[in-house]
Amino acid sequence: MPINILVAEDEEDINNLLALHLSKEGYKVFQAFDGLETFQLFNTKEIDLIILDVMMPKMDGFNLLTKIRENSEVPIIFLTAKTDEADKVLGLGLGADDYVVKPFSIIEIISRVQALLRRYIQYSKKESKKILTNGDMALNLDNYTVQKKGIPIFLNPKEFKLLSVFMRHPGNIYTKEQLYELVWEELYHGDSNTIMVHISHLREKIEDHPKKPKYLKTIKGIGYRMEKINV
Repeated sequence: MPINILVAEDEEDINNLLALHLSKEGYKVFQAFDGLETFQLFNTKEIDLIILDVMMPKMDGFNLLTKIRENSEVPIIFLTAKTDEADKVLGLGLGADDYVVKPFSIIEIISRVQALLRRYIQYSKKESKKILTNGDMALNLDNYTVQKKGIPIFLNPKEFKLLSVFMRHPGNIYTKEQLYELVWEELYHGDSNTIMVHISHLREKIEDHPKKPKYLKTIKGIGYRMEKINV
């Protein structure tokens, strides 16, 4: 599986330069040009590392880092033109793993990325976490099985992929467009019926009371969310 890196930088030339060189190193790169776009990509893609500009429109890097750290320990490199020591201290104190000041060397960035990824893969549980759990449900990414209270639930491939999207990030809201593009891996053309039918079938299989779902909630006017359930 390729390692996914999210480059969040509002200066297009810098963003494209980083994306070009990271891609040459074999990484899959996602690009974002403001804070909100960054947060959306982080919540809808499997991101292994973020290069995060501090000064971005719509949501700055400090606020974005705080939100990401609520649910994730993904490695984050702060990228900024600021040299004030207080900014470095604040960024690292909020949970950044590294801090690079512009102008920077591409070789330096690549080296820092490689070092952080080595530590993250070695010491985190990410590589070994092949079973996603929420409440009394367990989804096994290795053998594509789902159990509830230890009892197997039989899902078709699209239902399994749909459920895995929700279980990777319980609490996140997904629009119909996001779900379609993640599960069907093609552009969404407004066919909301496909999503609604699959959500309905999934509820029939995982919910005790499908008409009053505990796990998969409809967020009116937006999309769907999997609730975090404590056993």
